[in-house]
Amino acid sequence: MDLLSGNGLGVFIGVTLCVTGFAAYMTGQAVANTWKPVWHAVIYALLLGLVDRFLIYALFEGELLSPAGYAIDSAVLVAIALLAFRIAKVRRMVQQYPWLYARTGPFSWREKSPPRTDAH
Repeated sequence: MDLLSGNGLGVFIGVTLCVTGFAAYMTGQAVANTWKPVWHAVIYALLLGLVDRFLIYALFEGELLSPAGYAIDSAVLVAIALLAFRIAKVRRMVQQYPWLYARTGPFSWREKSPPRTDAH
């Protein structure tokens, strides 16, 4: 892990997963709750990857300009943001349109079938 990301596993867990991972999760939720497209969450997570590299550099003397470290950290942050986006989007759709959609799991919903009207 040290060779790829430019920092140790403890720093990766502490900074990338706990600190900026939390920020990525909240970002994904915020993007979904404001009805913005999913690519906004990806862009914000990539920017959080830059913040993550800076925090590792400033606090733990990690390598600032590590392309592999940025790629790994950013990939994790994008995954977290996309996960949060989907969870929030499903929750939002089911809560806002309960007559149209029903939750089928944490990541999906289905359209409710229309009520049957028998014309005689």
